Amino acid sequence: MFEACVKFPQPPDSRFFARSMRLALAEAAASPAFLTPAQREGSTEHYRRHLLAADPHGRYAIAALVWQSRQMSPVHAHHTWCGYAVLEGTLSETIFEWDGARHCASATRVQARTQGAVSFVRGGRGGIHRLGNDGEAPAVSLHIYGVSGAQIATHVNDVVRADASPMPV
Repeated sequence: MFEACVKFPQPPDSRFFARSMRLALAEAAASPAFLTPAQREGSTEHYRRHLLAADPHGRYAIAALVWQSRQMSPVHAHHTWCGYAVLEGTLSETIFEWDGARHCASATRVQARTQGAVSFVRGGRGGIHRLGNDGEAPAVSLHIYGVSGAQIATHVNDVVRADASPMPV
């Protein structure tokens, strides 16, 4: 994908890149058996991230995230592009809209993301969300971020303040 998009200043800005990323994630979600038992281990404290692969050129890192019941991410945007697929279980994704005047994000909708669901967003506050596991059974998702493996814990999430008001109906 990167080589096919070389003419773009930022390959993820290409529609081809986004479409190809979604297709690759859908293919991975169709056969989640590639994860080892160790890569499916969760944590009782918070969702757990397992680094699976990192591009030697620093263009991307791939991770499996394991979500126990009631675990969720903070409300966040991304400093970089990101794609994910739900491999097992169901995640709840709350979508937010950034309010620059109030310097906070407001929830606009919630959607269930079942096994096979795929998403891709470019970096920036146009893609603010929170993922979480509202169910009783663990859930597993596969994420690809536009950072090196060494930066996956520090250069991906842009945690933002969320409005405490209820979501509009």
